[in-house]
Amino acid sequence: MSKGREGPAAGGERGPGREWVLGGRRPPVAVPGGAAAVLLRYLREQNRPYSAQDVFGNLQREHGLGKAAVVKALEQLAQQGHIREKAYGKQKIYFADQEQLPAASDAELHGLDGEITALSTKVQALQQSCRQMEAELKDLNSSMTTPEMAREVEELRKDCASYAEKLERIKSATNHVTPEEKEKVCSEQKLYCKEWRRRKRMATELLEAILEGYPKSKKQFFEEVGIETDEDHNVTLPAAV
Repeated sequence: MSKGREGPAAGGERGPGREWVLGGRRPPVAVPGGAAAVLLRYLREQNRPYSAQDVFGNLQREHGLGKAAVVKALEQLAQQGHIREKAYGKQKIYFADQEQLPAASDAELHGLDGEITALSTKVQALQQSCRQMEAELKDLNSSMTTPEMAREVEELRKDCASYAEKLERIKSATNHVTPEEKEKVCSEQKLYCKEWRRRKRMATELLEAILEGYPKSKKQFFEEVGIETDEDHNVTLPAAV
């Protein structure tokens, strides 16, 4: 951290065009004006470290300061002892000299602690409120809008009318299937499916016996003989009832 120019350890020394340097640290000169005054006031009010780029970005719009002017003013303030400077690699940060800031009394510190506690409680309440509003917003965004709901209701009404018309046609038809006819058809289906399974099992066992002594693959055998399977025609045997 820059401490200004240093002189002899004791007594101090004054050279041509130089000020007295006491205790190895240059005392602050008069309060600057112009851009330097703006930067000094800002650093003391914020009381936190900033880079020159940060200060430029924060004050450029309000005060119209150029980056070169900001860098020059910060370096000048650091050299004059108004602020402190510390280098991190190629970057420098600047912050208010804590020794030049007024010390707070115990009562003021106690008051600040109370203010921090109150503000922390307020922040927690606001965060909770924000989470609730975000959840509500998510629900609203996933819900249908009023026009969308109106269109959905209209489509449902059309579907209901179509189903009602279809049901009426079925009721008024004269070619209804009687329970006896339905039972007969179901019985015949069970019989045919049972026979289908029996014949398929017999054919599978016979083909497997032949393939045990066949020198080629199963697929080649089926092609040579001309066998077509249920799977070739995407036919599925109904499940047994």
